[in-house]
Amino acid sequence: MSGVAKKMRAFAENSSWIRKMFEEGARMKAEFGADKVFDFSIGNPDVPPPAKFYTVLRELAQNEQPGIHGYMPNAGYPFVREALAKRLGAEQGVNLQAGDILMTCGAAGGLNVIFKALLDPGDEVIILSPFFVEYHFYIDNHGGVAKIVPTDKEFNLDLGAIEQALNEKTKIVLINSPNNPTGQIYSAESLQQLGKLLDAAGARFNTTIYLVSDEPYRNIVFDNHDVPPLMNTTTNAILASSYSKELSLPGERIGYLAVHPEMADKEAVLGALTLANRILGFVNAPALMQRAVVQLQDVSADNSIYARRLEAFCKVLDEAGMTYVRPKGAFYLFPQTPIDDVEFCRLLAEQKILAVPGRGFGLPGHIRLAFCVDEKVIARSVDGFKKAMAQAKK
Repeated sequence: MSGVAKKMRAFAENSSWIRKMFEEGARMKAEFGADKVFDFSIGNPDVPPPAKFYTVLRELAQNEQPGIHGYMPNAGYPFVREALAKRLGAEQGVNLQAGDILMTCGAAGGLNVIFKALLDPGDEVIILSPFFVEYHFYIDNHGGVAKIVPTDKEFNLDLGAIEQALNEKTKIVLINSPNNPTGQIYSAESLQQLGKLLDAAGARFNTTIYLVSDEPYRNIVFDNHDVPPLMNTTTNAILASSYSKELSLPGERIGYLAVHPEMADKEAVLGALTLANRILGFVNAPALMQRAVVQLQDVSADNSIYARRLEAFCKVLDEAGMTYVRPKGAFYLFPQTPIDDVEFCRLLAEQKILAVPGRGFGLPGHIRLAFCVDEKVIARSVDGFKKAMAQAKK
Protein backbone atom coordinates (compact mmCIF):
# COMPACT_ATOMS: atom_id res chain seq x y z
CA MET A 1 0.00 0.00 0.00
CA SER A 2 1.30 3.46 -0.86
CA GLY A 3 2.87 5.46 1.93
CA VAL A 4 1.82 8.71 0.25
CA ALA A 5 -0.35 10.93 2.46
CA LYS A 6 -4.09 10.55 1.86
CA LYS A 7 -4.45 14.28 1.34
CA MET A 8 -1.74 14.29 -1.34
CA ARG A 9 -3.35 11.33 -3.09
CA ALA A 10 -6.61 13.27 -3.17
CA PHE A 11 -4.82 16.38 -4.40
CA ALA A 12 -3.16 14.37 -7.16
CA GLU A 13 -6.51 13.01 -8.32
CA ASN A 14 -7.91 16.53 -8.53
CA SER A 15 -4.69 18.22 -9.52
CA SER A 16 -4.31 21.15 -11.82
CA TRP A 17 -6.14 20.89 -15.13
CA ILE A 18 -3.38 23.06 -16.54
CA ARG A 19 -0.75 20.43 -15.86
CA LYS A 20 -3.01 17.65 -17.15
CA MET A 21 -3.45 19.45 -20.45
CA PHE A 22 0.25 20.32 -20.58
CA GLU A 23 1.12 16.65 -20.23
CA GLU A 24 -1.45 15.74 -22.88
CA GLY A 25 0.19 18.31 -25.13
CA ALA A 26 3.60 16.69 -24.66
CA ARG A 27 2.10 13.32 -25.62
CA MET A 28 0.37 14.71 -28.71
CA LYS A 29 3.49 16.58 -29.86
CA ALA A 30 5.52 13.38 -29.58
CA GLU A 31 2.88 11.50 -31.60
CA PHE A 32 1.98 14.07 -34.28
CA GLY A 33 4.89 16.53 -34.22
CA ALA A 34 5.05 19.86 -32.40
CA ASP A 35 4.12 21.82 -35.53
CA LYS A 36 0.81 19.92 -35.79
CA VAL A 37 -0.39 20.69 -32.24
CA PHE A 38 -1.94 23.98 -31.09
CA ASP A 39 -1.04 24.10 -27.41
CA PHE A 40 -2.78 26.94 -25.54
CA SER A 41 -2.76 25.12 -22.20
CA ILE A 42 -0.04 26.73 -20.12
CA GLY A 43 0.94 30.33 -19.37
CA ASN A 44 4.67 29.89 -19.88
CA PRO A 45 5.99 33.24 -21.17
CA ASP A 46 7.87 32.76 -24.43
CA VAL A 47 8.72 36.41 -25.04
CA PRO A 48 12.50 36.80 -24.55
CA PRO A 49 13.82 38.71 -21.54
CA PRO A 50 15.09 42.23 -22.25
CA ALA A 51 18.57 42.35 -23.79
CA LYS A 52 19.92 44.11 -20.71
CA PHE A 53 19.21 40.98 -18.65
CA TYR A 54 21.85 39.00 -20.53
CA THR A 55 24.41 41.79 -20.16
CA VAL A 56 23.78 41.96 -16.41
CA LEU A 57 23.87 38.18 -16.05
CA ARG A 58 27.23 37.92 -17.80
CA GLU A 59 28.71 40.62 -15.58
CA LEU A 60 27.42 38.92 -12.43
CA ALA A 61 28.73 35.53 -13.54
CA GLN A 62 32.23 36.97 -13.84
CA ASN A 63 32.20 38.43 -10.33
CA GLU A 64 34.34 36.21 -8.10
CA GLN A 65 34.09 38.35 -4.98
CA PRO A 66 34.01 36.11 -1.88
CA GLY A 67 30.59 35.69 -0.27
CA ILE A 68 28.40 36.88 -3.11
CA HIS A 69 26.73 33.47 -3.32
CA GLY A 70 26.28 33.17 0.43
CA TYR A 71 23.34 33.82 2.73
CA MET A 72 21.98 37.30 3.23
CA PRO A 73 19.19 38.54 5.55
CA ASN A 74 16.14 36.31 5.10
CA ALA A 75 14.15 39.27 3.76
CA GLY A 76 16.71 39.82 1.00
CA TYR A 77 19.61 42.15 0.24
CA PRO A 78 18.91 45.59 1.78
CA PHE A 79 20.12 47.42 -1.37
CA VAL A 80 17.74 45.37 -3.54
CA ARG A 81 14.80 46.05 -1.27
CA GLU A 82 15.67 49.74 -1.19
CA ALA A 83 15.62 49.97 -4.99
CA LEU A 84 12.35 48.09 -5.19
CA ALA A 85 10.78 50.23 -2.46
CA LYS A 86 11.63 53.35 -4.44
CA ARG A 87 10.02 52.01 -7.60
CA LEU A 88 6.93 50.55 -5.92
CA GLY A 89 6.48 53.60 -3.74
CA ALA A 90 6.18 55.78 -6.85
CA GLU A 91 3.84 53.26 -8.47
CA GLN A 92 1.63 52.91 -5.39
CA GLY A 93 1.72 56.52 -4.23
CA VAL A 94 3.01 55.70 -0.74
CA ASN A 95 6.31 56.15 1.09
CA LEU A 96 7.69 52.61 1.00
CA GLN A 97 11.02 51.87 2.67
CA ALA A 98 13.37 48.93 2.24
CA GLY A 99 12.01 47.41 5.45
CA ASP A 100 8.53 47.19 3.89
CA ILE A 101 9.80 44.84 1.16
CA LEU A 102 10.51 41.10 1.31
CA MET A 103 12.22 39.30 -1.56
CA THR A 104 10.61 35.91 -2.28
CA CYS A 105 10.87 32.81 -4.47
CA GLY A 106 8.35 34.11 -6.97
CA ALA A 107 4.83 35.37 -6.30
CA ALA A 108 3.73 31.82 -5.47
CA GLY A 109 6.38 31.59 -2.76
CA GLY A 110 5.28 35.02 -1.57
CA LEU A 111 1.65 33.95 -1.22
CA ASN A 112 2.67 30.89 0.79
CA VAL A 113 4.73 33.16 3.05
CA ILE A 114 1.71 35.43 3.56
CA PHE A 115 -0.61 32.55 4.40
CA LYS A 116 1.94 31.00 6.78
CA ALA A 117 2.41 34.32 8.54
CA LEU A 118 -1.25 35.32 8.87
CA LEU A 119 -3.48 32.24 9.01
CA ASP A 120 -4.55 30.32 12.08
CA PRO A 121 -6.22 26.94 11.48
CA GLY A 122 -9.74 27.50 10.16
CA ASP A 123 -9.20 31.12 9.11
CA GLU A 124 -10.92 31.91 5.83
CA VAL A 125 -9.41 33.34 2.67
CA ILE A 126 -11.89 34.72 0.15
CA ILE A 127 -10.91 33.97 -3.44
CA LEU A 128 -12.84 35.22 -6.45
CA SER A 129 -13.98 32.89 -9.21
CA PRO A 130 -12.61 32.33 -11.69
CA PHE A 131 -9.29 32.02 -9.86
CA PHE A 132 -5.76 30.72 -10.35
CA VAL A 133 -5.99 26.97 -9.82
CA GLU A 134 -3.24 26.67 -7.20
CA TYR A 135 -4.83 29.06 -4.67
CA HIS A 136 -6.72 26.23 -2.97
CA PHE A 137 -3.49 24.31 -2.38
CA TYR A 138 -1.57 27.34 -1.10
CA ILE A 139 -4.31 28.16 1.41
CA ASP A 140 -4.64 24.55 2.56
CA ASN A 141 -0.86 24.39 3.03
CA HIS A 142 -1.24 26.66 6.04
CA GLY A 143 -4.49 25.47 7.62
CA GLY A 144 -6.72 28.03 5.95
CA VAL A 145 -10.09 27.53 4.31
CA ALA A 146 -10.73 28.89 0.82
CA LYS A 147 -14.11 30.58 0.48
CA ILE A 148 -15.13 31.09 -3.15
CA VAL A 149 -17.06 34.22 -4.12
CA PRO A 150 -18.18 34.79 -7.72
CA THR A 151 -17.41 37.85 -9.82
CA ASP A 152 -20.03 39.41 -12.10
CA LYS A 153 -20.78 38.40 -15.70
CA GLU A 154 -17.82 40.40 -17.00
CA PHE A 155 -15.54 39.13 -14.20
CA ASN A 156 -15.56 42.42 -12.24
CA LEU A 157 -15.73 42.54 -8.44
CA ASP A 158 -19.15 41.70 -7.01
CA LEU A 159 -18.94 43.78 -3.84
CA GLY A 160 -22.33 42.61 -2.58
CA ALA A 161 -21.29 38.97 -2.83
CA ILE A 162 -18.00 39.70 -1.07
CA GLU A 163 -19.80 41.54 1.74
CA GLN A 164 -22.14 38.59 2.28
CA ALA A 165 -19.17 36.23 2.53
CA LEU A 166 -17.34 38.23 5.21
CA ASN A 167 -17.52 36.96 8.79
CA GLU A 168 -15.48 36.75 11.98
CA LYS A 169 -13.30 34.00 10.42
CA THR A 170 -12.31 36.05 7.37
CA LYS A 171 -8.60 36.85 7.49
CA ILE A 172 -7.68 37.64 3.89
CA VAL A 173 -9.39 38.67 0.69
CA LEU A 174 -7.15 37.63 -2.21
CA ILE A 175 -7.47 39.38 -5.55
CA ASN A 176 -5.59 38.82 -8.79
CA SER A 177 -5.50 41.74 -11.23
CA PRO A 178 -4.85 41.48 -14.15
CA ASN A 179 -6.61 38.21 -13.62
CA ASN A 180 -5.62 34.69 -14.56
CA PRO A 181 -7.67 33.31 -16.36
CA THR A 182 -9.90 36.19 -17.52
CA GLY A 183 -7.50 39.10 -18.08
CA GLN A 184 -9.87 41.39 -16.18
CA ILE A 185 -8.46 44.43 -14.35
CA TYR A 186 -10.44 45.59 -11.32
CA SER A 187 -11.32 49.27 -11.49
CA ALA A 188 -9.90 51.87 -9.11
CA GLU A 189 -13.40 52.71 -7.90
CA SER A 190 -14.28 49.09 -7.10
CA LEU A 191 -10.97 48.60 -5.27
CA GLN A 192 -11.60 51.72 -3.20
CA GLN A 193 -15.03 50.38 -2.26
CA LEU A 194 -13.53 46.99 -1.43
CA GLY A 195 -10.95 48.55 0.88
CA LYS A 196 -13.64 50.48 2.76
CA LEU A 197 -15.78 47.36 2.96
CA LEU A 198 -12.98 45.30 4.50
CA ASP A 199 -12.01 48.02 6.98
CA ALA A 200 -15.63 48.34 8.10
CA ALA A 201 -16.02 44.57 8.42
CA GLY A 202 -12.79 44.34 10.41
CA ALA A 203 -14.07 46.95 12.83
CA ARG A 204 -17.42 45.16 13.09
CA PHE A 205 -15.83 41.77 13.82
CA ASN A 206 -13.01 43.26 15.95
CA THR A 207 -10.35 41.77 13.70
CA THR A 208 -8.07 42.69 10.81
CA ILE A 209 -8.96 41.65 7.29
CA TYR A 210 -6.01 41.89 4.92
CA LEU A 211 -6.37 42.75 1.25
CA VAL A 212 -3.74 40.78 -0.67
CA SER A 213 -3.17 41.42 -4.37
CA ASP A 214 -1.40 38.84 -6.53
CA GLU A 215 -0.31 40.81 -9.58
CA PRO A 216 2.55 39.34 -11.60
CA TYR A 217 0.76 40.48 -14.79
CA ARG A 218 0.71 44.18 -13.81
CA ASN A 219 2.85 45.23 -16.78
CA ILE A 220 0.96 43.22 -19.41
CA VAL A 221 -2.04 45.39 -20.31
CA PHE A 222 -3.94 46.16 -23.50
CA ASP A 223 -5.95 48.97 -25.08
CA ASN A 224 -4.38 51.69 -22.90
CA HIS A 225 -5.74 50.22 -19.69
CA ASP A 226 -3.74 50.48 -16.48
CA VAL A 227 -3.71 48.65 -13.16
CA PRO A 228 -4.80 50.88 -10.26
CA PRO A 229 -2.58 51.02 -7.17
CA LEU A 230 -3.56 48.80 -4.25
CA MET A 231 -2.17 50.77 -1.35
CA ASN A 232 -4.58 53.70 -1.47
CA THR A 233 -7.48 51.34 -0.75
CA THR A 234 -6.64 50.22 2.80
CA THR A 235 -3.63 50.28 5.11
CA ASN A 236 -4.10 46.52 5.54
CA ALA A 237 -2.80 45.91 2.02
CA ILE A 238 -0.06 43.48 0.95
CA LEU A 239 1.16 43.24 -2.63
CA ALA A 240 2.64 40.03 -4.02
CA SER A 241 4.35 39.98 -7.39
CA SER A 242 7.28 38.62 -9.36
CA TYR A 243 9.56 39.14 -12.33
CA SER A 244 8.22 36.00 -14.05
CA LYS A 245 6.14 37.94 -16.55
CA GLU A 246 7.64 41.43 -16.21
CA LEU A 247 11.08 40.22 -17.30
CA SER A 248 9.93 36.88 -18.75
CA LEU A 249 11.91 34.89 -16.15
CA PRO A 250 9.37 32.40 -14.71
CA GLY A 251 11.93 29.66 -14.11
CA GLU A 252 14.22 31.88 -12.03
CA ARG A 253 11.66 32.14 -9.20
CA ILE A 254 12.30 35.70 -8.11
CA GLY A 255 9.53 37.82 -6.62
CA TYR A 256 8.66 40.13 -3.76
CA LEU A 257 6.11 41.27 -1.19
CA ALA A 258 5.34 44.85 -0.23
CA VAL A 259 3.53 45.72 3.01
CA HIS A 260 1.64 48.99 3.40
CA PRO A 261 3.96 51.37 5.28
CA GLU A 262 1.13 52.57 7.55
CA MET A 263 -0.23 49.14 8.51
CA ALA A 264 -1.12 49.22 12.21
CA ASP A 265 0.74 46.01 13.13
CA LYS A 266 3.35 46.33 10.39
CA GLU A 267 6.42 45.32 12.40
CA ALA A 268 4.74 42.17 13.70
CA VAL A 269 3.52 41.27 10.21
CA LEU A 270 6.94 41.87 8.64
CA GLY A 271 8.59 39.81 11.35
CA ALA A 272 6.16 36.94 10.73
CA LEU A 273 6.64 37.16 6.97
CA THR A 274 10.42 37.07 7.29
CA LEU A 275 10.30 34.12 9.69
CA ALA A 276 7.88 32.29 7.37
CA ASN A 277 10.25 32.84 4.45
CA ARG A 278 12.96 31.06 6.44
CA ILE A 279 11.08 28.22 8.06
CA LEU A 280 9.14 27.26 4.93
CA GLY A 281 12.52 26.32 3.52
CA PHE A 282 12.85 29.16 1.05
CA VAL A 283 15.41 30.72 3.45
CA ASN A 284 15.90 33.62 1.04
CA ALA A 285 15.19 34.52 -2.56
CA PRO A 286 17.97 33.47 -5.00
CA ALA A 287 21.03 35.66 -4.45
CA LEU A 288 22.06 35.84 -8.10
CA MET A 289 18.60 36.88 -9.29
CA GLN A 290 18.29 39.51 -6.56
CA ARG A 291 21.50 41.11 -7.75
CA ALA A 292 20.29 40.87 -11.34
CA VAL A 293 16.83 42.41 -10.96
CA VAL A 294 18.12 45.36 -8.95
CA GLN A 295 19.82 46.49 -12.17
CA LEU A 296 16.68 45.91 -14.26
CA GLN A 297 14.18 48.22 -12.57
CA ASP A 298 13.92 50.38 -15.70
CA VAL A 299 13.31 47.65 -18.30
CA SER A 300 10.75 44.97 -19.11
CA ALA A 301 10.10 42.31 -21.72
CA ASP A 302 8.47 43.44 -24.96
CA ASN A 303 4.88 42.87 -23.93
CA SER A 304 3.55 44.50 -27.12
CA ILE A 305 3.98 41.03 -28.62
CA TYR A 306 1.08 39.81 -26.46
CA ALA A 307 -1.11 42.65 -27.72
CA ARG A 308 -0.60 41.48 -31.31
CA ARG A 309 -1.38 37.92 -30.31
CA LEU A 310 -4.55 39.03 -28.57
CA GLU A 311 -5.77 40.61 -31.79
CA ALA A 312 -4.94 37.45 -33.74
CA PHE A 313 -6.76 35.23 -31.24
CA CYS A 314 -9.84 37.45 -31.04
CA LYS A 315 -10.07 37.21 -34.82
CA VAL A 316 -9.92 33.40 -34.61
CA LEU A 317 -12.61 33.22 -31.93
CA ASP A 318 -14.82 35.69 -33.78
CA GLU A 319 -14.61 33.61 -36.96
CA ALA A 320 -15.42 30.47 -34.97
CA GLY A 321 -18.46 32.16 -33.40
CA MET A 322 -17.27 31.97 -29.79
CA THR A 323 -18.37 34.43 -27.10
CA TYR A 324 -15.82 36.04 -24.78
CA VAL A 325 -15.07 39.10 -22.66
CA ARG A 326 -12.09 40.91 -24.14
CA PRO A 327 -9.22 40.76 -21.63
CA LYS A 328 -7.63 44.00 -20.42
CA GLY A 329 -4.36 42.39 -19.38
CA ALA A 330 -2.34 39.17 -18.83
CA PHE A 331 -2.10 36.70 -21.73
CA TYR A 332 -5.27 34.63 -21.52
CA LEU A 333 -8.71 34.46 -23.11
CA PHE A 334 -11.59 32.86 -21.25
CA PRO A 335 -14.38 32.25 -23.78
CA GLN A 336 -17.69 30.57 -23.08
CA THR A 337 -18.28 27.04 -24.34
CA PRO A 338 -21.46 25.99 -26.19
CA ILE A 339 -21.50 22.68 -24.27
CA ASP A 340 -19.86 21.24 -21.15
CA ASP A 341 -16.35 22.66 -20.93
CA VAL A 342 -14.58 19.31 -20.45
CA GLU A 343 -16.46 17.84 -23.41
CA PHE A 344 -15.62 20.88 -25.53
CA CYS A 345 -11.95 20.50 -24.62
CA ARG A 346 -12.23 16.92 -25.88
CA LEU A 347 -13.64 18.17 -29.20
CA LEU A 348 -10.81 20.68 -29.45
CA ALA A 349 -8.25 17.97 -28.69
CA GLU A 350 -9.61 16.02 -31.68
CA GLN A 351 -8.50 19.04 -33.71
CA LYS A 352 -5.13 18.97 -31.90
CA ILE A 353 -6.05 22.13 -29.96
CA LEU A 354 -5.25 22.10 -26.24
CA ALA A 355 -7.28 24.30 -23.87
CA VAL A 356 -7.99 24.12 -20.14
CA PRO A 357 -11.56 23.56 -18.85
CA GLY A 358 -12.99 26.49 -16.92
CA ARG A 359 -14.03 24.26 -14.02
CA GLY A 360 -10.35 24.06 -13.08
CA PHE A 361 -10.59 27.79 -12.35
CA GLY A 362 -13.87 27.50 -10.48
CA LEU A 363 -16.14 28.45 -13.39
CA PRO A 364 -17.46 25.70 -15.67
CA GLY A 365 -18.81 26.60 -19.09
CA HIS A 366 -15.60 28.33 -20.18
CA ILE A 367 -12.12 27.42 -21.38
CA ARG A 368 -8.81 29.14 -20.80
CA LEU A 369 -6.57 29.82 -23.77
CA ALA A 370 -3.02 31.03 -23.14
CA PHE A 371 -1.54 33.02 -26.01
CA CYS A 372 2.13 32.36 -25.20
CA VAL A 373 2.63 31.04 -28.71
CA ASP A 374 3.54 32.51 -32.08
CA GLU A 375 0.85 34.47 -33.93
CA LYS A 376 1.13 32.12 -36.90
CA VAL A 377 0.18 29.17 -34.66
CA ILE A 378 -2.84 31.10 -33.38
CA ALA A 379 -3.96 31.98 -36.91
CA ARG A 380 -3.61 28.37 -38.13
CA SER A 381 -5.88 27.11 -35.35
CA VAL A 382 -8.99 28.79 -36.77
CA ASP A 383 -10.21 25.77 -38.75
CA GLY A 384 -9.91 23.56 -35.68
CA PHE A 385 -11.98 25.95 -33.57
CA LYS A 386 -14.61 26.14 -36.33
CA LYS A 387 -14.84 22.35 -36.58
CA ALA A 388 -15.11 21.93 -32.79
CA MET A 389 -17.89 24.51 -32.66
CA ALA A 390 -19.72 22.76 -35.50
CA GLN A 391 -19.43 19.43 -33.67
CA ALA A 392 -20.69 20.98 -30.44
CA LYS A 393 -23.82 22.29 -32.13
CA LYS A 394 -24.83 18.93 -33.62
